[in-house]
Formats: sequence, structure tokens, C-alpha cells
Amino acid sequence: MKELPTSPVASALASTIGTAALGGVLGGFLAAALVIGFTEILKAILAVVSRQYTWVLILMPLVGLTLTVLVLYGFGLSGETESFERPRWARPWRTFAPRSSRSDLTGDMVGFAGEEEGFPWRLAPIRMLAMVTTVGFGAAMGTEAPAAYIGVATGAALGHRWLRPLLRPAAVGGGAAGVAALMGIPLLGTAYILELGRRHHAPLNAERVTAALAGGFVGWLLHVALNVDLLRLVIPHEPPHTFYQAIVTAVLIGVLSGTITALSGAAIYRAKFFPVHPYIRLAVSGLVLCVAALILARIAAPSAAVGPGGGAIRWVESTPASALTVFAVDILRAIATTSAAAAGGCGGLFVPFLAIGDLGGRVFAPSLGVPSDLAGAAGAAGGISGGYHLPFTAVAMVLGQGGPHLAMLTCLATVAVAGPVGTAVAWVVGHSYVEKRPSQLKN
Repeated sequence: MKELPTSPVASALASTIGTAALGGVLGGFLAAALVIGFTEILKAILAVVSRQYTWVLILMPLVGLTLTVLVLYGFGLSGETESFERPRWARPWRTFAPRSSRSDLTGDMVGFAGEEEGFPWRLAPIRMLAMVTTVGFGAAMGTEAPAAYIGVATGAALGHRWLRPLLRPAAVGGGAAGVAALMGIPLLGTAYILELGRRHHAPLNAERVTAALAGGFVGWLLHVALNVDLLRLVIPHEPPHTFYQAIVTAVLIGVLSGTITALSGAAIYRAKFFPVHPYIRLAVSGLVLCVAALILARIAAPSAAVGPGGGAIRWVESTPASALTVFAVDILRAIATTSAAAAGGCGGLFVPFLAIGDLGGRVFAPSLGVPSDLAGAAGAAGGISGGYHLPFTAVAMVLGQGGPHLAMLTCLATVAVAGPVGTAVAWVVGHSYVEKRPSQLKN
């Protein structure tokens, strides 16, 4: 029997998928290994800081943010100025785009989504040093944006230096793998990198989806194989008692977590690009951060004042506290994260928004009679949907972390409520989630 000729379209699609899968695997493996090692270093430094006296805990984040600003704005250079005293080869490793927020990791990932061949991967070392001084020294920022950024930079460097046809899929797969290795949920890394890319209208084509899926799976495999514990997610173990209680829980927690995190996100975005000298921004925001830390140490615990939010969650889980106290801690954590980012901190918002949403959910736990872990998990998912404006990533997180079916449905309903609430709040305060490439920003 005569064989039918292969369709050129089918052959092209198969080639695209094969290339994307290969790039996603290679970029994902290198990125996940680097992210795991780097995050372990951050955790070790933060563990040392967390064991210090209270006054050290309060001052160390400010010291770290000061070092971050000095690294990015003292050692770092601006593309507007040329220095002929330094070797030409060293300039790309230190030179940032004019008028860019040098600590804005997400801005680069979004701004070059779909155009990863232009990604400034040479800036990764100087930013990694800034991540150490920000996150490692206890500022209220997270590790997910550093993980994704390191992943994209690793993939872009791999493609630029050796495997040019694999550059884009390696960068996409590297970003997905970094987040999956950190979180331990493969689809979360996939959804995170693809959903961020949509802010820059990057297409959801076969190449990007395949690379993100491959990278997320590879990152998760390394997470499991190395048995790492990089990030603690609150998993609901007990469902709501009735379906009606689940709906009320989802609505109230979704509104509160979506509102608080959306306001924080809008404030952070405005502060990052407010036209003021970085050192002035550091001084003002650092003062606010210290005041928030002092109050947190007083009404909660010193551990609640440092880090991306794990200390605050451990405090609320182990200490009986009134709903008003938990709400105050929630607001103060939002202020601390906003201040750290505004001061020039080089870290992520995903993990702090998890903590802010978690605390917001627990405010309602006593009055609604729902388990505190369910309220925390629902609030955390709502914080990502409403504050970070990543609803599909929040869905992937809920499905990946598991729990009783009705508890998962409650969390998914919270995501559905918090998303529109966060969008509405952002619209009211005039904040757009569509980010631009740093060189396109004017301030």
C-alpha cells in the first residue's frame, strides 16, 4: 500500500514540539539545579539571621536593603552613561537599561516574554548578590521571583552561548523549572511562567507551552529526587462543615485577601517607579519598615517581623490570638513587604502574598467556625489570584497541594472571588498589571 505523504504543517509542528521539549529539559535541568543550590544558601543565611536578638532581627533587613541598593546603584551602572575607565567586557555584566528599576526581576521576565533572545542574562550575577542581601538578610520578600528569574537567565545564557535554536524554549523551561523546584508542584511552575508572559502578550503557542511543561516537570523531578524542603505551603486537612459554610468562607476570605494584596501590589508598583533618588526611597521606606517590624515584634513575635512570612504563619498557628490581632499582623506584613520592595529590595512578592492572604483568611476562621488551616490555604490562594493577578497559577497551586475535595473546592472558589476583586481594586487605584520592558518605562 502506498504511504500517504506527511503534511508539511504536521512535520513543522512535530519539529517545534521536539525542539521545545529538548530546550525545556536542558534549560530546566540546569536552572532547577542552580535554583535549588542558591535557595539553600538563602535559607541558611536567613536561618542564622533569625536566631539573633530582637534588635538584630529588626535592623538586619534594613542593613540588607542598604547593601542591595549599594550593589545595584553603586556597583551597577546605567546605560545612559559610558565609562571608559572600566574594561569593555565588564560593562554588560553591570549596566542596566536607562530609567529601569534595577531590583525589578518580574519586569525583565515580563518585558522580554516571547523575545527571550534579548533577555539581559549577564545581569543575573549582580542581581543574585542583591537577592542574597535582600532575602537572606530577612527583608519581607520571597524566593519565587528570584527562582524564576535565575531560571530564565540560565536558559537564555545556555541558548545564547551554545544552543541558539533552543534559546527561547530553554529560557521558558528554565523559568518554569525554577519555580517548580522551589514549590514542588510542576504545573505551578508551568502556569506561573506562561501567565506572567501573557502580561506582555507572549503567545500560548506549542513552543512555549511545551517548553513550560517540560521545564516544570524537570524542576519537580529534581525537587523530589533531592528531597529538598525549600518552601512550606499550608495544606488544608479538614473541609468546611457544610457547603453553605464553604461558599461564605470563599466570599469573605476572597474579598479580604484580594483587596489587601491588590492594594499592596499597586503601592509596590507605584513606589518602584516613583521618580525619586534610590537613596531617598531607601531612607523613607526603611524607616517605615523598621516601625512595622517593631510593632510586629511587640504584638506578635520577633520571627513574624522578618522573612517572607513563614515566621508570621508559624506564630499564628502556635499562638492563640484574637481576630483583631491577626488582622493587625496581616496589615503590618503587607506594609513590611510594600516597604521592602519600595526601598529597592530584590526579591519576589508571590511568597509574601501567600502569607498575607493566609493571615487574612485566618481572620475569619473563629467567626465562621472553619478550620484555621483551610482558612489560611484559601486566603493564600486568594492572595495570589487577587494580589499577584495570577488566577491560573493559584488554581495550579490549589490542585497541586491537595486536601479534601470540599476544602479544595473552597480554595478554588476563593480564587474565583479574589481575582475580580483584585482587578477591581487595581482599576480603582489606577494600577495596570500589564508591565513593560524596563527600557520602555519613563520616570
